Amino acid sequence: MTENNTTLYALSTCSHCKSTKKLLSECNVEFNYIEVDDLEGEERKAIIAEIKALNPRCSFPTIKINDTVIVGFKEKEIKEALGIHHES
Repeated sequence: MTENNTTLYALSTCSHCKSTKKLLSECNVEFNYIEVDDLEGEERKAIIAEIKALNPRCSFPTIKINDTVIVGFKEKEIKEALGIHHES
């Protein structure tokens, strides 16, 4: 399993978020998965503040891999950030 610090900020109803979660799982990556729409109160406010610090538009999915932030389901960029080389 690849050693990295990965967090996926997602919405439970978002198809791109589900695709990103599936990709990370297929790559055997351990990651934190946070469905923002399932949070409430102060916890939700704190997570949204975290996301806005990474992605001011606060759009989903927002993925943080080590020091790299990727917004949206961008398979090639996600794999590159994980150190997985794309095979053609």
